[in-house]
Amino acid sequence: MTSSDGPQSWRFLLSRRWVLFFLAIIVLAYACWWLGGWQFDRLQNTKHENAIIRANYRQSPKPVSDVLAPGRPVGDLQEWTVVKATGTYDPASSIIVRYQTDDEGDPGANVVVPLKMSNGNVLLVNRGWFASDNPEPPLSKIPPPPTGKVTIVGWVRQDGSGSSTEVADHSVRAISSTAIGQALGMQTYGGFVQLKSESPGPAKKLGRDDMPDLSNGPHFFYGLQWWFFGILGAGGFIYLAWDERNNGNRAARRRAAAAAADAEAERGRQAGRRTPTPDRQPSETP
Repeated sequence: MTSSDGPQSWRFLLSRRWVLFFLAIIVLAYACWWLGGWQFDRLQNTKHENAIIRANYRQSPKPVSDVLAPGRPVGDLQEWTVVKATGTYDPASSIIVRYQTDDEGDPGANVVVPLKMSNGNVLLVNRGWFASDNPEPPLSKIPPPPTGKVTIVGWVRQDGSGSSTEVADHSVRAISSTAIGQALGMQTYGGFVQLKSESPGPAKKLGRDDMPDLSNGPHFFYGLQWWFFGILGAGGFIYLAWDERNNGNRAARRRAAAAAADAEAERGRQAGRRTPTPDRQPSETP
């Protein structure tokens, strides 16, 4: 039915084509609603985690034994807690964390040094970053830590996981107190400490490692984007239904337009055949 006949009934919505289209829109809208809600949940979790980090990050240092214990994983509420420990570095047991970059993207590595404490436990300290084109520089090239008894202050970090924590030739991709402790044959505290300061200081300081990212991330705009997609799908369904009710089936309209164009072209060809060819006049011979 065309627009010249007036709007048709809404009964076409009960056709198989439109019922399947409607079900597809329902699935799409639900998926977009769920994904949007998931992004907003992630936003709330990020805000909650950032609040914990801010509270831990600013507090006064606590004795490391009040926060960490040998073999006990670091909990989410403990990460970025400021701790203090005293002991002696063991530079011969240093571990290189390879393929690290600084804020400007320059290549280098981090160095983790065990701090042996008087209670017999070992605390892994990520002393920081140093520039190196070699992803696995030899220990002799690393600026040494202070000798003798050292007091360090730093932030508690959680262990890494997966195959990147495997230790090979005093080198890893990610820090795990469990993997490093087993490789060195040492009883270590769970997690590790990212160095803030040490006293006495070293002859040459290493670069500071990355500080926590306290931004909320893109979750808010991702959530809005998913909900917008759902609204767009529902709006598209409504528009297409309104268009078909008032103007008829789109496929039928396209076929009719194509047929009309073919008919017009055929009429043009027929008219061209009926046009008489003017007689040619003989040329005059001078």
